[in-house]
Amino acid sequence: MSNIWEDVKNHIKKELPEKNYSLWISPLTLLDDKSNQLTLGCPNRFSYNWIKENYQSIIEKKLTALSNDSYTLSFKVTPTKRKQPVPDMFKESKQLNLPNVSTKRGNSRRRFNRDFTFDRFVVGDCNEFAYSASKAMALGDTWSYDSLFMLSKTGLGKSHLSQSIGHAILDENPNVKAYYITAEDFVNEMIFAIKNNRIDEFKNRYRRSCDVLLLEEVHFLSGKEKTQLELGYTLDALANDGKKIIFTSSLLPDKMPNMTKELASRLTSGIITTLEKPDYKTRLKIIEKKSIDYNLNLLEEIKHYLAKYLTRDVRQIESALRCLRAKAELLKAKIDMDLAREVIKCHLPGQNDIAISDVKKVICRYFKIDPEVLHSRSRKKIHSFPRNIYVYLCRTHTDATLEEIGRSIDRNHSTVLYSFEVIEKKIKIENNVKKQVDFLNQKLKDLTK
Repeated sequence: MSNIWEDVKNHIKKELPEKNYSLWISPLTLLDDKSNQLTLGCPNRFSYNWIKENYQSIIEKKLTALSNDSYTLSFKVTPTKRKQPVPDMFKESKQLNLPNVSTKRGNSRRRFNRDFTFDRFVVGDCNEFAYSASKAMALGDTWSYDSLFMLSKTGLGKSHLSQSIGHAILDENPNVKAYYITAEDFVNEMIFAIKNNRIDEFKNRYRRSCDVLLLEEVHFLSGKEKTQLELGYTLDALANDGKKIIFTSSLLPDKMPNMTKELASRLTSGIITTLEKPDYKTRLKIIEKKSIDYNLNLLEEIKHYLAKYLTRDVRQIESALRCLRAKAELLKAKIDMDLAREVIKCHLPGQNDIAISDVKKVICRYFKIDPEVLHSRSRKKIHSFPRNIYVYLCRTHTDATLEEIGRSIDRNHSTVLYSFEVIEKKIKIENNVKKQVDFLNQKLKDLTK
């Protein structure tokens, strides 16, 4: 049966675009063949769902045609198992070491993501200080701090900035030994060194042969007393020699369980920066930047629509844009608002279906005004404030575009955006406005229960 399966794949290959075949069909493996039922292995859950939805009927037809028999298909997720590799620093060199000559392992940039550079980082109010501090750490001759701790939840750019520092330092001086490693890999290397009587080699690498240490995810060290002790000695040695140290974490050291006071103090001895969730303007800039990277030509209303709903982190935005491109390419569909709404529903399955008319009713009932007031040209506060609140709630709770919201109150795209920003600012500085908006938010949420 394996021969027939290979024939099926070859026939499908001739009919599908090369990218589609490589991405979806080629990774499939034949797991079992019993009683005219074939079981195919998929590398992951996403592939499993996509194959069943889009390619199962094609595969079944080819099987029937080539085997002259009727087959049913079943699929199973079978991720590829990887062997635990020996840490890079302990891999045996093919070249003999010469006496009294140091062997350079190189300042390998292969561990740095080539896209994680300062010029590709989108700066906004949510990350401006972290960006400036990182750049100063990498390029500033007068920078007086040798330690930088970047704090943020996952997906907000701390790894991007950390690796940007590494790129910039190596661009300036390729001979610098910059070691980029996660705390988990650091622990694994140390354990390997202890078990194989190579601890001196481990210490030499990180204490004496290191100019810049970029240590990711230090919260992983929680509870690992021996590793914390060793890292503390290493950090002291680097600090005494004026070496640069960059940490990233999703927790501050004093919030990490079973973290020694000594190491916590060392981790936070320099500058501490935070990266927050991107605000609306930053999300819009990220979408514009990533759209260019993904070769997506998006209408302005689509960009604003995505920025409105993709509020979690950068990875969510990247995932949505990749999904948008994949749907457009694989389904040969036009990238319009309908397609954008499909993507948003996939990424935000719990999104409430609230209409503009629902918002209008709640606003008019709360402020005791006639719906025509929202259409009026009056700039008096008693008229403009409910109108601005209406715009804010429409953008927050409905799928309506800026143009659709504008048409509902006889306003243009820019006026709607301005009204939204007015309320967004007021919520931050005026407690009374925040309470009103919170109350109205709850009223709208109650409509969907």
